[in-house]
Amino acid sequence: MIVITGAAGFIGSCLVKRLNEDRFFDLVLVDDFSNPAKEANLSDKIYQEKVHRNDFFTWLDKNESQVQFIFHIGARTDTTEFDVNIFNELNLNYSKTMWLKCVEYGLPLVYASSAATYGLGELGYKDDESLVGQLKPLNPYGDSKNDFDKWALAQEKKPYFWAGLKFFNVYGPNEYHKGRMASVIFHGFNQIKETGTLKLFRSHRPDYSDGGQKRDFVYVKDVVNVCHWLMHHRKNSGLYNLGSGTARTFLDLAKATFKAMGKEPNISFIDTPADIRDKYQYFTEADMSKLKGIGYPYAFTSLEDGVEEYVKEYLTSNSRY
Repeated sequence: MIVITGAAGFIGSCLVKRLNEDRFFDLVLVDDFSNPAKEANLSDKIYQEKVHRNDFFTWLDKNESQVQFIFHIGARTDTTEFDVNIFNELNLNYSKTMWLKCVEYGLPLVYASSAATYGLGELGYKDDESLVGQLKPLNPYGDSKNDFDKWALAQEKKPYFWAGLKFFNVYGPNEYHKGRMASVIFHGFNQIKETGTLKLFRSHRPDYSDGGQKRDFVYVKDVVNVCHWLMHHRKNSGLYNLGSGTARTFLDLAKATFKAMGKEPNISFIDTPADIRDKYQYFTEADMSKLKGIGYPYAFTSLEDGVEEYVKEYLTSNSRY
């Protein structure tokens, strides 16, 4: 059995699909399953069992001998949530229990960290474990992810194989339920469809032009391909960046979205909201040399190709992967 937490969510459900494509059907899906907007993400997936996240550790104690691998993708990911207790419960403490169970039962673990751990990127975007204690995330979500990374690295007892993946700006199918936390591409597509135009945040720094702010946008199918590869690799434990490795501008993203929709670009700019302006990231780019250095062999999808597939094969028809 392969366990996937957060299985009804964006990345989790795409991972279920990727495993199904490789004929893994003995899957145990863990989530709270209470959000009806997520149900369609699992409608065509093949799996063995659903387990509520609150019941999972009891389930694992009874079934650990049948489990071969755990993907702990589930987390509270709202960067605008500021109740630290929520993150302590769902991100930090739940992940600690997961780690300890994997140690106890000899199970390999891949878990979701985040590029939010890097804050404004004062120390760059290199997945160097010696820098983790110096990172300064910008919000409680980023803190919770970095706090767990620090805790994991400090543990004397570790799973025989583990990897913490620092996801950058992931986009792609199955994010319909995410609301304001969905990707800029998702929101851009809907804005263009409704109004024919797309509004981007204006730059408030002289060294960046309007729309010239850069992010590392990574297609979700690349993300789950890395997860799938690590399940077979099972060595070189540690923290790894998971981005495309190439920063692209929001203007690039906007133009790619218009092109995929068969429309001429119509882009305007609005002020970045004052309450987030001082914490707004103008540049992120994953240093991917560490993952490639352990033998990851596949290229990452270009922004243009990823946006085209996402728009034409999923957003236009409101379909899932």
